[in-house]
Amino acid sequence: MKIGFIGLGDMGQSMARHLMQAGHDLAVWARREASAEALRGEGATWCASPAELAARSEVVITMVTASADVEALVLRDDGLLAGFAAGAVHVDMSTIAPGTARQLAARYAERRVGWLDAPVSGGPAGAREATLAIMVGGDAAILARVRPVLEVLGKRIVHIGAAGAGQVAKACNQMIMVAAIEAAAEAMSLAAANGVDVAKVRAALLGGSAGSRVLEVMGERMVSRNFDKGVDARLHHKDFAILMAEAHALGAPLPVAAVVWQQLNALMARGGARQDTAALLTVLEAMRTA
Repeated sequence: MKIGFIGLGDMGQSMARHLMQAGHDLAVWARREASAEALRGEGATWCASPAELAARSEVVITMVTASADVEALVLRDDGLLAGFAAGAVHVDMSTIAPGTARQLAARYAERRVGWLDAPVSGGPAGAREATLAIMVGGDAAILARVRPVLEVLGKRIVHIGAAGAGQVAKACNQMIMVAAIEAAAEAMSLAAANGVDVAKVRAALLGGSAGSRVLEVMGERMVSRNFDKGVDARLHHKDFAILMAEAHALGAPLPVAAVVWQQLNALMARGGARQDTAALLTVLEAMRTA
């Protein structure tokens, strides 16, 4: 297929490369042309604007940061909406607000352009290994058309429901995952306060019912105090703003998530936006020594 790709960060580069390796005709656009140099060297076509990218693509995939970024890509004067032909599909794999996904789906429907919100879980490692979990909102017939493309990128593709439903599922994913990171941080903090070897505590917990992927990966970063790699905490902070706004709008009580959001706020205030979210441990340490 002729595929366009926007969002060439840590995950997007790997995802775009998988699509080329699978034989798809790939074109790219980026705000900084330099970020596309490697893919262009491997055979990707450069487009001068999102509209040009959309005009030559059957499917455009976006993998950017926030709701405002996706809206700008779609609605700017030379944006995707201006370039798409009827029958094309925009698959947004960013993590954005469900309401934004629904609004963009409605705008596209007026032009007979398909929309899927298909956020992912798995992080940069999942993107590199093409093992992402993909949560899809949108029309089932559109998903059926592009499923072979998504199967190049992930191992688990679940159709959640109508437009926006994929983003609801992603919000739930982030809520559980970051709460688990906070729980792991609190466990490591308690162990350290008792003068116990935190590495041994983590090793013991991994063999029991508390064992998890979060404890394995994030717990190791807490033990080694390696907070410079992984997923920027600012992204999880952004995701919590989305899910807490949903909770407010719906009157849905999220007491644990609310506390975790405050811990993320504290991490941002400490200058930890570009640290891995495992740095939530440092917030607890500061509270303990204050």
